[in-house]
Amino acid sequence: MNDYATRSASTTRFSGERLKRRAGTLAAGAAGAAMLIIVLVAGMWAIEVADYVLPADFDAYGIRSWNLEGLGGIFLAPFLHAGFGHLMANSLPLLILGFLAALRGIGRFLAASLIIIVVSGLGVWFTSSPTTVTVGASGLVFGYFGFVLARGLFDRRAFDIVIGIGVAVAYYSIIWGVLPGEAGISWQGHLFGLVGGIVAAWVLRRKRQAVSAH
Repeated sequence: MNDYATRSASTTRFSGERLKRRAGTLAAGAAGAAMLIIVLVAGMWAIEVADYVLPADFDAYGIRSWNLEGLGGIFLAPFLHAGFGHLMANSLPLLILGFLAALRGIGRFLAASLIIIVVSGLGVWFTSSPTTVTVGASGLVFGYFGFVLARGLFDRRAFDIVIGIGVAVAYYSIIWGVLPGEAGISWQGHLFGLVGGIVAAWVLRRKRQAVSAH
């Protein structure tokens, strides 16, 4: 009986320590994610201020569809905006969804961001009018939305599934943005950003070890 009591106490103590480690890891990840996203959005604001103050037109470096020289804009367009109103509209969802996307690690978040930028950018480049120049972080917003939703399904972590459900409930209305609508709004960037987020969640999913029977 004493041996059982000792084992039970040890198991309880081990479980408590494991929970503390997980909580500490999550807290550290949340702090890093928050700092990274704040710096990212602040950088976008700094770029927009510079675009407003300086005589150069930064928006010209966006995605120029069906123009080989415009392919470089795929990596620049997410950080450029057509005015402060455009940037304000993207900032809050970018802060929230970007933070949630970055919770599982900065490296994984950066890889997901790159996949989203490339998929969204190429989609815009191929499907938009040849006379169009596209700028804005909307592709990232929709990409992080798709990434957070799909991550829970592919990783099968209860915590990520709960976050995905919460995001779906809070932001379900943005899904209409993937359909052609208001002139001057790149629904292509929204659609392919969402696709890029789902692709990123699949590519970066947690690998499971195969279990062999003996």
